[in-house]
Amino acid sequence: MSNPFIVAHIKNIVLNGVSVLENIDFSLNKGENLIITGASGNGKTTMALALAKKLYVNGVIDIFFDKENTEVQPTTKFIEQRYSLKNKGNLTTGFYYQQRFNSSDSTDSYTVMDELLAIDDNKESVENLLNNLNLFERKEAPIIQLSSGEHKRFQLIKALLKPSQLMILDEPFIGLDKASREKLYAIIDERTIKGSTFIIISGVHHAFPKSAAKILELNSNTTHQFSSIKDFTPTLQESKFKIDTDAIPLIQKDSLVFENAIRMVNVNVQYGEKKILNNINWTVKKGEKWLVKGHNGAGKSTLLSLITGDNPQAYANEIYLFDKRRGRGETIWDIKRPIGFVSPEVFAYYDKNLTVYTTVACGLFDTMGLFKKLKPEEEASVAAWLNVFNLNTIQNKRLNTLSSGQQRMVLLANALVKNPPLLLLDEPCQGLDESQTQEFVQMIDILVEKLNTTILYISHYDNEIPNCIDQILQLEHGNPTLLKNHKREILVHE
Repeated sequence: MSNPFIVAHIKNIVLNGVSVLENIDFSLNKGENLIITGASGNGKTTMALALAKKLYVNGVIDIFFDKENTEVQPTTKFIEQRYSLKNKGNLTTGFYYQQRFNSSDSTDSYTVMDELLAIDDNKESVENLLNNLNLFERKEAPIIQLSSGEHKRFQLIKALLKPSQLMILDEPFIGLDKASREKLYAIIDERTIKGSTFIIISGVHHAFPKSAAKILELNSNTTHQFSSIKDFTPTLQESKFKIDTDAIPLIQKDSLVFENAIRMVNVNVQYGEKKILNNINWTVKKGEKWLVKGHNGAGKSTLLSLITGDNPQAYANEIYLFDKRRGRGETIWDIKRPIGFVSPEVFAYYDKNLTVYTTVACGLFDTMGLFKKLKPEEEASVAAWLNVFNLNTIQNKRLNTLSSGQQRMVLLANALVKNPPLLLLDEPCQGLDESQTQEFVQMIDILVEKLNTTILYISHYDNEIPNCIDQILQLEHGNPTLLKNHKREILVHE
């Protein structure tokens, strides 16, 4: 006998005058969790916002809360992909990417424990969730200093402290290591038993909690699929924005001559009592392809920040880039010029008011804004990479009008537009659908083969790692282990 919790009959949802989702009908019973999936740009987050009653729909969405359940609030809670930071003045503006690595700037940011106790003053409950999601050791850390994965876990803990009967999670597994994902699955299953229903936006390549019973696949042609997970077969659908690997301009513009792209000698990074990196001795030769591996908070992104010049502690250490010692009078632009870089933090802090064209062009100068007229060869490079990522038709649109997956495609083009000799790719496939991920991985393999590009790559998923990767730097609480010439099959198992 059915016991409906959500009944949706949606004729369409209109955004900016365009009908983005049409003809969606489904019913979800109490105790059933729902996965919403589909190709990038097909409206997954839009659907979640509609279910959270944050968007107007032409149709009906009925939610039947249990007023007699006193343990779980009869409300809806929407958890975005990334938490919006606030300072002690309760302002969300003024934060910037490099701030995470500047200890003097962290004093204006609340600590993890400050924010969580403001929601639930039961310290035991707070610490229990911190333990469950492996964040207990970071409870006194300023939120601005959390890694991407730690930030995601903090965001989820904050939401789970006071659960609602309807919990809508937008890509909750992105950026989490394997252990954190499995713990989150268990928490979702436990909270479902206690009366919360979860709607989870996720790619089909993720594993799902055992309590996930139904799946809604959104398709661009309105032939959406709603079924039980056990009966679900993904639709073979093309992404709206594909990567054309045949269009890659195989011309490396930087004429640097070097033997070692990176050399670190006894490198250490510490904030207060927290040791982030411990005695790193590491050399990356020209053309080598490395996976930087480790759990959330192991120090991976901090390591990359020393290379990109975004971390001031680089100048207190012995670090060589392209055979030259850091801290010998070079400008930040000298450091960044031969490097292409993408990361979750860059995505989070990037100015979303810029157009697609401007964003890609900014990659030529490592700026956030275009401050001079492009030369003809620079215009040609931008046009070529817009073509690779099939962004030509939306090049005049602002980033904030695109889906998060489309925005990430633009920032990948931004990192690659100068065909740099060194690529730092920190979870580059976040937000891409399965098809786009496969195409991006293939593109990296082509770049490496044709141009001998040096790669540092970070990912928690095996399917996101290019075949060319054959070396590993494994970090465990900041302590390094070098694994050279490894076969791909054993790269990612955490």
